[in-house]
Amino acid sequence: MRYLTIDDIEPSGFRVLVRSDLNVPLDGGRVADDFRIRAALPTIQALRERGARVVVCSHLGRPKGQDPALRMDPVAARLAEIGGFGVHKVDDVAGPRAAEAVEAMGPGDVVLLENTRFEPGETKNDPVLADRLAALCDLFVQDAFGSVHRAHASTVGVAERVRSVAGLLLVRELDAFSRFLGEPERPYVVVLGGAKVSDKLGVVRSLLPKTDAMLIGGGMCFTLLAAEGYEVGESLVEEEMLDTVREVLAGPGGDKIQLPADVVVADRFAPDAPWRVTEAKAIPDEGVGLDIGPATAERFAAVVEGAGSVFWNGPMGVFEWEPFRAGTARVAQAMADTSAFTVVGGGDSVAALRMLGLEDRVSHVSTGGGAGLELLEGRPLPGVEVLERWVDG
Repeated sequence: MRYLTIDDIEPSGFRVLVRSDLNVPLDGGRVADDFRIRAALPTIQALRERGARVVVCSHLGRPKGQDPALRMDPVAARLAEIGGFGVHKVDDVAGPRAAEAVEAMGPGDVVLLENTRFEPGETKNDPVLADRLAALCDLFVQDAFGSVHRAHASTVGVAERVRSVAGLLLVRELDAFSRFLGEPERPYVVVLGGAKVSDKLGVVRSLLPKTDAMLIGGGMCFTLLAAEGYEVGESLVEEEMLDTVREVLAGPGGDKIQLPADVVVADRFAPDAPWRVTEAKAIPDEGVGLDIGPATAERFAAVVEGAGSVFWNGPMGVFEWEPFRAGTARVAQAMADTSAFTVVGGGDSVAALRMLGLEDRVSHVSTGGGAGLELLEGRPLPGVEVLERWVDG
């Protein structure tokens, strides 16, 4: 991947449109977790300090049209609070109010545009919307790693029209993931969790030939256990995936996959449900698997602690509920304790790491879930590829 960065340009006096990833959870009209805002801040600050007029855009949630609950106002307030500078939030994406706000800016000022997905043409990479966004700037900075796997108007369309470079966060993310793409330090371990194996089948197939061990927990492990012939009770199983999963398990590298030997089972999906630890091959008919068991957690932790490089995406259980957090917590602690190069990606994994106060104990905490998985699969990232056209121009 070839691209210029903000260190390769002089932005003083320029109108600079920054595509950040400010897609943060909201609670009662307030930002519930500002991790992505903090991650976006260094690029914004660097441009401000160099005299740019900084126009920031991002999506928030998945609105169907304009949704008052997903306006960017709480994000603007939190960005200003953390950054210590004023943020002028405008109520449209690339219309007259946005143009007026940008025209009135001085060096170091920051304008935040409205939720890009309020525009119906955003996810379709509509050329008219891309033209309107491009008209707001002299330079485009792509800094939204969590969105570069989507060819949207604010990630690709505008970068096709205006000189474009990578921001500090994007560079940091790509540098971290690049360590898995060439010759990663061995043993190379991948830890996968989360609800559905269908969401991660591509990365499972892609990484099996490259890894030394793949540890699978979370809800997705029960589809694999079922494919191996185990009775898994009422646990989550994607029936339509069973034949495909059997092929993967029996195919090249399938022996690298490690599944839970014991699990935490409840009698229903609820935080106060009675639970017990049982062998994975002895889940009762009415049981619902909600976490990996303690023996499996220790085995997974030992593999992580002995690794040379580790990528983790997806919790080991329903970590939001204390009775079903232990597996995720043990893997997280192993990630913190190992001397390996470690990357944690995916919203739930990062949330768990932050809940446990361990985010500063891993090599890199990624802001992108899907983008990181697609990069590791070897799939192109349209929002990065488009930057190449400006390297020699």
